[in-house]
Amino acid sequence: MRVLVIGSGAREHALVLALTRDPAVSAALCAPGNAGIANLVETHSVDPSSSDQVVALAKKVGADLVVIGPEVPLVLGVADAVRAAGIDCFGPSAAAARIEGSKAFAKDVMAAAGVRTARTEIVDSPAQLDAALDRFGPTWVVKDDGLAAGKGVVVTPDRSAARDHAADLLERGHPVLIESFLDGPEVSLFCLVDGDTVVPLLPAQDHKRVGDGDSGPNTGGMGAYTPLSWLPDDAVERIVEDTVRPVAAELVARGCPFSGLLYAGLAMGADGPAVVEFNCRFGDPETQAVLALLDSPFAELLRATATGTLASVPALRWRDGAAVTVVLAAENYPGRPRTGDVITGADAEGVLHAGTERRPDGAVVSAGGRVLSVVGVGADLGSARTDAYAKLGKVKLAGGHFRTDIGLAAAEGRIQLP
Repeated sequence: MRVLVIGSGAREHALVLALTRDPAVSAALCAPGNAGIANLVETHSVDPSSSDQVVALAKKVGADLVVIGPEVPLVLGVADAVRAAGIDCFGPSAAAARIEGSKAFAKDVMAAAGVRTARTEIVDSPAQLDAALDRFGPTWVVKDDGLAAGKGVVVTPDRSAARDHAADLLERGHPVLIESFLDGPEVSLFCLVDGDTVVPLLPAQDHKRVGDGDSGPNTGGMGAYTPLSWLPDDAVERIVEDTVRPVAAELVARGCPFSGLLYAGLAMGADGPAVVEFNCRFGDPETQAVLALLDSPFAELLRATATGTLASVPALRWRDGAAVTVVLAAENYPGRPRTGDVITGADAEGVLHAGTERRPDGAVVSAGGRVLSVVGVGADLGSARTDAYAKLGKVKLAGGHFRTDIGLAAAEGRIQLP
């Protein structure tokens, strides 16, 4: 099987790495890729959001399966175009990808499916803003209705900060969602979904804030770990039955069945799981940790999902132990990052590239905000953390920064359900 992965981040590096380990894959390719992915497989320069370019490349390289990593191409319908060209594609249609592309659509689907989520008001005019804010608090959650790469959300006890963020979004023509705050530790659960069939992967926990102790602004994710020892044994089954399966069924009922990876971000509150958000693709950085423990043939899972045969796939197999991924970010991230700095130690095992490129002289340099994901594995979470940070200690990037506490609270037994 020849598999073409679309995207350029550490998530795609993890996808490619998992595919190259599957004996059913005769060739893995990536477009556009990055400096690290190019060390593994053949890469091609395309615009991931261009249906014409992706389809043309898939035909040129003889791809049997196209795997679309980022959300933007999915929301724009690139998966639809690939399927229309007669090529199997892992990734939902544009209609189904609205579960991430429009938070208002996602809320409507959840309401129809009877799924627990935050109370929400949609504000599309500055004149409505103050009255809407008065109906929330004392912690305000303000979200951009559309895609914002994980950075369109402000969670704050400061009403003026919430108002400033909402006003800025409205000024740029973006509808705003104001939500009630959901308490409890968060869980990321990835599920392979093929219409009504739902197969969960290992649950993970992301660390969104830029600084230790969950301080500073939200980011696209600064690290993650799996599995979650503090999560009850029946929690994944409960989330699937009460949350993911009803949403999948509602999308089928609406004529836009989901095919691909449906990612449920949940808060585990006193009343049980409640949805914070849905995403229509593998999450980053959780994917890097989850796939490090997958023992089932990865390409088989993706192709079965893409071809509507997921129900016939054997139960998933997982390696024992734990995995941790720590993100190395460029100076000033999540603001405008400094780029062009030389990175050393980036080609070691367990180092997955995100915002990197290779200069003509062969040096690997930073080319984005989240530059690398460093993955550690071990017999337990503590040893996986030790492995990840030991590897990260050998990587050098001027001005680079990372959190030192990825998975620490869980390793020390400090995470408890309400």
